[in-house]
Amino acid sequence: MIIKKLVNYFLQGILYIAPLGITAYIIYSVFTFMDGLLQEQLVKFFGTEIPGLGVLTLIIFLIIVGFIGRTIIADPLKLLFKKIIERVPLLNFVYTAINDLFKAFVGKEKKFNQPVLVKVNLNSDLEKLGFITEENLEMLGEKDKVAVYFPHSYNFSGELFIVPKENIKFIEMNSSDVMKFVVSAGLTGWDKK
Repeated sequence: MIIKKLVNYFLQGILYIAPLGITAYIIYSVFTFMDGLLQEQLVKFFGTEIPGLGVLTLIIFLIIVGFIGRTIIADPLKLLFKKIIERVPLLNFVYTAINDLFKAFVGKEKKFNQPVLVKVNLNSDLEKLGFITEENLEMLGEKDKVAVYFPHSYNFSGELFIVPKENIKFIEMNSSDVMKFVVSAGLTGWDKK
């Protein structure tokens, strides 16, 4: 039983180290090859060696490989994947919705960055925490309202409400802390930094 666990840990260690080790070996091999080749040519033509030329050459080589990988391999594959998705209506709908949701959380166009406290019942002091996702609702014919997303606690879902602007109070807090507070049903507390 102990030997089986040790073998399992050994294999896990190899899985963690192998990609890093192989990458380091490849970089070292390319560096050694290019440095030797360049230094040999420099000595042959100019009779001198330039220390560090292999490092510079390796950096330029990796930049070129990265550029080629991005422009010739990654971008065309992304374009092909996008075209395939666009041709399947239901898949396109699901993919677009999920992609937009992830962009709202982590992309350049973060949408959950304006936490607000919304009065949901004018006859009581009942308020809800949410996030403004759209301030311009002219496409709905609403000038004095905004779209507010209310995430559910202990769930990966929420509701979108159209709310009068006068019922909203902006919160000067980190939006990530507010989201954690709401999703955990108020159990996480506030991050006091």
